Amino acid sequence: CQRLRNWDTWDPFQLNPIGAEKEEKRRCFVLFQHLVAGFVGIMVLSSAVISKGSLLVLITLASPTSTRTPKERQYYMLLLMFSLVVPNLLVFLKSLWKCAFKTFVPPNLKTMGIVCLIECLVSLGTSVLVLVVMPQFDVLTNLFISGGVCILSSVLQIVFRLQRENWKIIFPICSLMLILTGYFLLGADYYVRVTSYVSNQGVDCYWYVGIAVLSSFLVSLTWWENPVQASNNMQEMLTELENFRDFVFVISSLLRVVVIGAVYLVYHKLIKNNIVWSDFSFTPKTLEIGLIVLFLQAFFSAACHWFGVVACKIHSVRMSFAFPVCFTGPAVLILGMILFVTQSQEFVGTDRTSIIGFCSSLAELSSRNDSAVVILEITKSICRTSLNSHYWTWPFSLLALEGACMWLGLITCTYYVWNFKVQRIERTTELFVRRLYESAFIDLSLLLNTRMKIVCAVDDVENCVIYLCATMWHETYDEMLKILTSMFRLDRYRGDPKEEHKDVFDFECHIFVDDAFMIEKATGKKFINEYVTDLIHVVIEVYRVFTNKEPDDVSIIETPYGGRLLFVMPEGNMLSIHLKDKQLIRNKKRWSQIMYLYYLLGWKGYIVKNPQKITRQNNPCCASLISLDGESFLLPQYDNDSKRKHISDDNTYIMALDGDTDFHPSALILLVDRLRKYDNVGAACGRIHPTGMGPMVWYQKFEYAVGHWLQKTAEHVFGSVLCSPGCFSLFRGSALMDDNVLKRYTTTATHASEYVQYDQGEDRWLCTLLLQQGWRVEYNAASDAYTNSPQEFKEFYNQRRRWGPSTLANTLDLLHSGNETVKRNASISRLYIFYQIFTVGSSILGPASVSLMIAGAIQFVFGIEGTLSIIISVIPPTFYMLICFWAKPNIQITIAAIMSVLYAFLMLASFFAIIGDMAKQGTFITPTGLFLVSMSTMYLVTAILHPQEFSMIIYGLMYFICIPSGYLLLTIYSLVNMHIVTWGTRETNKEKEEKKSQNVLCDRNCQICCWDMKLQVTQETDNLMLQQLQQAVNPNAEVTEPVVHEPIPNTKELKSNKPKKKKNTLPETSDCKRDTKDNSDHSIPKKESAYSSIEDDNDDDNLLYEGSLYSGFTEEEREEIPESDWVQPVKQEFLKKLTYANMKRNLQEQIRYTLRNKNQEDVCEELVMMLTDTVHGELKDKVGPEDVLGDSQLEELQYALNEAARRILKTNRMERLERRVKRAIEKTLIAPQVEKMSEDEQDFWKKLLERYLAPIVDDKAHKEEVTRELKSLRNKAVFLYFILNVLWVVATFFLQAIGNDVISIKIVKYWPNGTASGDYLKVEPVSLMFLLSFAVLLIVQFLAMLYHRVYTLIHVVSYRSTEKDYIPRDEVRGITDCLD
Repeated sequence: CQRLRNWDTWDPFQLNPIGAEKEEKRRCFVLFQHLVAGFVGIMVLSSAVISKGSLLVLITLASPTSTRTPKERQYYMLLLMFSLVVPNLLVFLKSLWKCAFKTFVPPNLKTMGIVCLIECLVSLGTSVLVLVVMPQFDVLTNLFISGGVCILSSVLQIVFRLQRENWKIIFPICSLMLILTGYFLLGADYYVRVTSYVSNQGVDCYWYVGIAVLSSFLVSLTWWENPVQASNNMQEMLTELENFRDFVFVISSLLRVVVIGAVYLVYHKLIKNNIVWSDFSFTPKTLEIGLIVLFLQAFFSAACHWFGVVACKIHSVRMSFAFPVCFTGPAVLILGMILFVTQSQEFVGTDRTSIIGFCSSLAELSSRNDSAVVILEITKSICRTSLNSHYWTWPFSLLALEGACMWLGLITCTYYVWNFKVQRIERTTELFVRRLYESAFIDLSLLLNTRMKIVCAVDDVENCVIYLCATMWHETYDEMLKILTSMFRLDRYRGDPKEEHKDVFDFECHIFVDDAFMIEKATGKKFINEYVTDLIHVVIEVYRVFTNKEPDDVSIIETPYGGRLLFVMPEGNMLSIHLKDKQLIRNKKRWSQIMYLYYLLGWKGYIVKNPQKITRQNNPCCASLISLDGESFLLPQYDNDSKRKHISDDNTYIMALDGDTDFHPSALILLVDRLRKYDNVGAACGRIHPTGMGPMVWYQKFEYAVGHWLQKTAEHVFGSVLCSPGCFSLFRGSALMDDNVLKRYTTTATHASEYVQYDQGEDRWLCTLLLQQGWRVEYNAASDAYTNSPQEFKEFYNQRRRWGPSTLANTLDLLHSGNETVKRNASISRLYIFYQIFTVGSSILGPASVSLMIAGAIQFVFGIEGTLSIIISVIPPTFYMLICFWAKPNIQITIAAIMSVLYAFLMLASFFAIIGDMAKQGTFITPTGLFLVSMSTMYLVTAILHPQEFSMIIYGLMYFICIPSGYLLLTIYSLVNMHIVTWGTRETNKEKEEKKSQNVLCDRNCQICCWDMKLQVTQETDNLMLQQLQQAVNPNAEVTEPVVHEPIPNTKELKSNKPKKKKNTLPETSDCKRDTKDNSDHSIPKKESAYSSIEDDNDDDNLLYEGSLYSGFTEEEREEIPESDWVQPVKQEFLKKLTYANMKRNLQEQIRYTLRNKNQEDVCEELVMMLTDTVHGELKDKVGPEDVLGDSQLEELQYALNEAARRILKTNRMERLERRVKRAIEKTLIAPQVEKMSEDEQDFWKKLLERYLAPIVDDKAHKEEVTRELKSLRNKAVFLYFILNVLWVVATFFLQAIGNDVISIKIVKYWPNGTASGDYLKVEPVSLMFLLSFAVLLIVQFLAMLYHRVYTLIHVVSYRSTEKDYIPRDEVRGITDCLD
């Protein structure tokens, strides 16, 4: 229902920013989650069935009893051996990659020897079972016998007693008994077959049964680590093994391959002599069948393993993992029997009167060779079972019981999988013990490899503290509205800080405002400027939108760096606004970051680890404490500090934000997941979406999209992200506190290169420091944030003028320290360094490449020769470079804008000219056509894979026609203006920053004769004149205090006239001692202290809170706090909550909030109605709707409200809620507090300012020296760029001049249908090589994007499955709002 307007004022309207509405789970995401889980489950089941079925087919074809020729059987046996080798080769390649390009730890020879011995035994058992034993059995026995490989796991579970509940030991005991019973039934079945003369069954089969049992036991050694790890035995060895597991896998996988090959050669060559090397030539049909079956087995084994991992990571363990894997065996059996029954009807010439006659007639079909080979061999293999017994088919029940026992033994052994719980994001190594899977037993491998004991259980997730730090620099009202709305959304998502949250985190919000003050020219007084005023209005507006009332707890603190405003957000979390005075502290973003990093990581980390260093507060008024749910607690900032005592620096996170960032809580939580799970991740960034309108924004939208889709994903996959943007990035506290990171980040730039690297791109430099120290930076594509982008051409060029040189400087710095970085950082390899060298080289040659592209466009459009088109194309950039050296920046940007428009028309013409040329040639299979088509296709596919951002493809054409502006003109402008180190954006005129005087009623400039006079009447002089007039008219009358204009009583007068009262706007404030008066006293009671009582779970209001840090102060200890000039205007802004209109709404919402969890809706609404009537009765006809109540009026109103509440509660027999309701009334009537900072914190800020943040004052000589160095650096950079690009253009020019007939590469021209036309296309070798290099780079980035997309999908689905339930706290609230 719509919330009714408050018509107690003529201005009841308010803003409702987008995103302020309550979050809820979107049904499309819930449906999508179930669809993904269902798809993954189907893929696990189908791939496992195909893998297991194809292995059984290979074994059947290679069996000595099959009807295939010996020549074909040895071919299938060779392929069967390869099926065992493939997973070992995959593990070898992956482990070798990690050892070569990641980290390498020298192994412990003893541990490695033990592991390698076990791996050899496992490989021996697997190869003997698959290559020797199973070809002697029928297909059904081979399907059932594999269940026995879990025998060792059952034994170890019984020995180590791994069950948490004692009764669950029955599962492994049953599993062991079932497996032994299955082996007994296996022997009995073959005894019956031999004695009943089933065809092809001899006495030697008993030996193979025994070897099968022994081989199964050896195979069961594969998963020895699982029960051992769960039992906490041999932990030292296992921990040591984890450090060099990759190297062990390199050696053990090779040993396994050697053992498999040895078993194959020893048995089939030396013992059976089945291998004839000269016979390895086969018919195409035999080759096709064998290779297809081998591919199916190898590919779907790997696919089943991968999809099984995905199923666990998306929290669909039961439906998508346990169920399909457990039922793989029965599914294969059912599928095989269906094929046996249905396909047997297709065999022509078979006897269908009996099973024995049918099986006998199959021998004739094999000689005809007109039936399906695979189906025929499987059917003949089934005929080798007891079904073909001459006596009776009842012995077949032994085989069926054997299969049931083996399957049930596997299920009972792996019962723990069904209760497998994982965190939101898990590593594969934390889900499965081994990286290697057994392709011969893929379903059993997945089940037995699943960890019995999770390394970090779901309930063991450590709490973390997140500090949201936003830096502001001249943001607009709408931009401030975005960041404040995002913070209040997070407050609503987190809820009450004293309550546990599903995501296990606490947070604080901090906003650091640069250049927050201005000096009034007329008086020389310091006031807040218009940006801070707007920020205060935004806070009040957003608070009103989220709560329908004004801010309750507001504190104003003067600080050594300027000032601080403290707010308690609606759910009880803290918001701090730090106002920086540029005369006291350095401004700009990097210094703001250093400011909050030292404050939050240094100072707060120090005081929580040293609580004895915290001194008592000098102002223990009620605003120093807050009441959450009617109970008294410390301010959330102190509560978070207290919690941080038990939180390590690794779990302390800094969320860097800009003043215009818009994000949702899910975006933050997705980043927290990355840092919480991976200890080596020092920072993580999300997907940044530029917002705004106009052509420049359209260009940036596609530019950002391509940069994130391809470049950032490639960096994330192949190494580490190089830049985590400061507008939305999460940093780990311990990473920032590491050596050579934060300490070096405080370095003041003194040389030219430092100005470029340090101050022009502080975000990238901070990430460079993290990478050089060994930390990883990641990118999460599902973490969306929105920030304003430059909408004007000038602002865009100035922004990129800073970013371009800084990016190049930091990348070159990282490449320069590449050897040391590779040693320290496991995420950065030499191959990744080479990739970055290639990308840097491409960016350096960008201007020349664009010029050559323009030359091609000119050649296409105007039909000019290649050499002349090159000369024409280089004239405009040369002219613009000269302009940049001689003209002012504004003129440079104007000329660049004009040239950009001309280039855009040329690029558009060339686009259609290329299309026309393809039509003219009759084919698109030309270098230019292929490049255009492939690029368009790749971007289209990439956009499809980002469905929520598919609309970005619309701006692709805008991006294409702006390439000369973005990669040619902008590069020239950035390089030539490198010596300009000002910010360039959001700059304002200093004259405009000077604000009008505070409370000015009249401001006129008059000219009388030759005199210039300034007349100014302020609110204070107007009040003084009014008092003097009253005194003159009636000298005996008491001067009344104007209600509207003097809302804040003079504290000195209050102290002298009413010495018993506390220095507060509310007169009935206690002296912070426990109130011993009875609550039923009808006299005006003293207002209860905010910390004087605390309610327990039984609502016992008579208990007193004695453990406060602020208890025990006397009236004399609270000294008066002097106020600066800027404090009073800020105070007046928040005093608007005490107007008549606002007070009614605030009181209603405060009562509802206070009693929201007490299940007393009727009493609550009665209180709201009666107290509203009381306010109306007390203030009716006394004040206007927007008049601020004075001191005496507040005193009388509080007494009346308390009495009315007491009567209502007494009537309803709810006296236990009286203190809670009184506290709500008190919070409604309380005024903002001016507090004093503690001496210890003041000392910290003074030392921090002195050491790192004192304003930089450079003398004229130093500025001239820096300017000279910057210009010298500029000249060197321009010269380097110029030479390299000129060489590239000149080389292409001379190749064009020599002619395609002399130096060219001839490429056969093909028509679109694939046929050769007979003509040749002549292409220059340099251009072709560059085109191919660029194409290879794009293909690599595209493959990285595909990989990153898959794992982003996994993370999103896992997040949605564990997302907080957005259930309204009080469903009746909406109804009562409508009825109010």
